Amino acid sequence: MKIILTGGGTGGHIYPALAIATELKEKVSGVDILYVGTAKGLESSIVPKAGLNFKTIDISGLDRSSMLKATKAVARFPLSFYQAWDILRSFEPDIVIGTGGYVSFPVVYIASILGCKTVIHEQNAMPGLANRHLAKRVDHTLLTFAEAEKYLDAKAITVTGLPVRKQIMQVDREAARKKLDLSVGLFTFIAFGGSRGAASINNAMLDLIKRRKVDEIQIIWITGEDNYQDIMEKLNEQPAKQSNRIKIYPYMYNIEEALAIADLAICRAGASTISELTMLGLPAIFIPYPYAADNHQEKNARALVEKKAAEMVIDEFLDGDTLFERMEKIRRDKTKLKKMSENMQREAKPDAIEKIMQVILS
Repeated sequence: MKIILTGGGTGGHIYPALAIATELKEKVSGVDILYVGTAKGLESSIVPKAGLNFKTIDISGLDRSSMLKATKAVARFPLSFYQAWDILRSFEPDIVIGTGGYVSFPVVYIASILGCKTVIHEQNAMPGLANRHLAKRVDHTLLTFAEAEKYLDAKAITVTGLPVRKQIMQVDREAARKKLDLSVGLFTFIAFGGSRGAASINNAMLDLIKRRKVDEIQIIWITGEDNYQDIMEKLNEQPAKQSNRIKIYPYMYNIEEALAIADLAICRAGASTISELTMLGLPAIFIPYPYAADNHQEKNARALVEKKAAEMVIDEFLDGDTLFERMEKIRRDKTKLKKMSENMQREAKPDAIEKIMQVILS
């Protein structure tokens, strides 16, 4: 069996594709997988390290900040379709699977013209532009959120959920607690904003720590590598305010250990993050990224707020006081916290990868 995987731009499009590739290798003897991405996207560094054959096409997302930049991006479209055609005719895949992002559009579109079997996976509650158009043409559309279905005109739809890293469910909590030097019995919350951090979350955390007593809680704060030094310098200006119950990291390769210990998360609302939180039953205060395409992070967050599994603060209204008050309200109401955890776990789809495989292999 020969399969092309395509998706890129952000980890939210790349990691589901890699999870599918891993499962295909385990289930299909001799499967031949080719990943198609862009040379400048995050996939160009991640995919080769995963041991997959990798080819690129020349395409970029529409930059709406200026007419000139948008025009340049549109001008590349014909070339990207030609390159996709060339790759598909050369590789001759049995199935083409797109996981979103602008790179997936020409590859999956041309595959549908050439008569290949086609599948797309949409991670968000609000489908991206590429997948909204592709759903009309492909053989099967897979969804993380059932809420996305109303935006799509598709031949066949299955709500599968989003596959998550197996390490998420394999953490020894007590060993992780000791490794991270955290106390037993203290309410623990983790704050993070993605691999590069999030300025609004970092600023609110800085304000919270400077102005509030945090003796009754412990904090895991992942700042992002670009922000870490500046934040540490600002905190060191007021050493008396610091506490050994605040653990600050530029980045955590072992974030699954921190998530396993936490009672509450303060984070963005990307689909991959949400899927991991649901698997753990970890309640959250979501701060959706305000510049996400089609405002999809806010829609992701609202899907869980409506189910009373999470709360949300709009990015522009976030500050230290707001964050602390929301966190304290949840912390002091153990019944509410437990209910949020149960509701979050109810949204988990631990069999996501099995459902995805059923569609692909059928």
